[in-house]
Amino acid sequence: MEPTNEKKLTISDVAEALGVSKSTVSRAISGKGRIGKGTRERVLSYIEEHNYKPNVLAKGLAQLKTYNIGVMLPEDYTVVDLPFFQTCLIGIEETAVSMDYDILLTMSREGECTQLVRMVENHKVDGVILMRTFTKDIHIEYLKSQGIPFVTVGSTHYKDVIQVDNDHRSACRELISILLMKKMNRIGLIGGIESHVVTQNRLKGYMEAHEQAGIAVIPEIIFVNVEKEIMIQRAVEKLLLEDVDCIACLDDAVCMHVLNKLRKEKISIPEELKVLSFYDSSILENNLPTITSLYFNARELGMVACKILLDLIEGNRVRQRTLLGYEVILKESTK
Repeated sequence: MEPTNEKKLTISDVAEALGVSKSTVSRAISGKGRIGKGTRERVLSYIEEHNYKPNVLAKGLAQLKTYNIGVMLPEDYTVVDLPFFQTCLIGIEETAVSMDYDILLTMSREGECTQLVRMVENHKVDGVILMRTFTKDIHIEYLKSQGIPFVTVGSTHYKDVIQVDNDHRSACRELISILLMKKMNRIGLIGGIESHVVTQNRLKGYMEAHEQAGIAVIPEIIFVNVEKEIMIQRAVEKLLLEDVDCIACLDDAVCMHVLNKLRKEKISIPEELKVLSFYDSSILENNLPTITSLYFNARELGMVACKILLDLIEGNRVRQRTLLGYEVILKESTK
């Protein structure tokens, strides 16, 4: 039996064995450049026979690619946001790995993009996924100016931006409509940062549900830009004075503080007051009573965003906006 040769085959080995140049082998592998059909088939046949796997760096140099994609997380995410971003990242990674791409993770805050600029100007990535969008978004403006392929996870008002999002507007409209049909005409709202596009879309869904039901929106029971615990507690106190039927929370971070405040006030849910959240995360899964919410598939969101970005990098045509579905989950807190 011949000894097994464990030496990893290189592009130079392939070129020497076939009596061609290394650039000819590179062109055959990449499928680009001028090379005869017979020569290409001979190279591809040889590398298949010998189980040759091109080094990613060498492959990238041949195709002028890094085989990296940048993923930018917001620096201001909360502990409650973390499960969403983690699950979304799993979806991105699964798709990236299947296409021989690696992920370069960075963080930035609203109005500042130093790390993003460094990543792009040092040619570290072939494209970027932005994990949060803002009304005034300097990250989008910068990437557009550089002409680098990018996709946003979340909607944006900027033109000619490829975006993937869950249909938050329709989801919130449907959930609020269901409660309005159950004669809960005074639904208070407590929410997050207005500059986040997702906040605006959820607000629009809330407003549209009232409009479709022919019920006037009551400005006094709507509280936005409310994130800190003390602010949420004060908002709950005001809503109790307004005698609302239900409190709708724009996300689970807010909902968690609302529930804690209601327990301190000895308010029984759902007997005395209904509560719901516009996002279903693991942080409230063990709450009693169970909380009515909206379910969005974060893993699918990541997978779709990454697939679209890789298509962009390859020069393929993609849809400008992709909206994924949702599920309304009615539970004990609104019975």
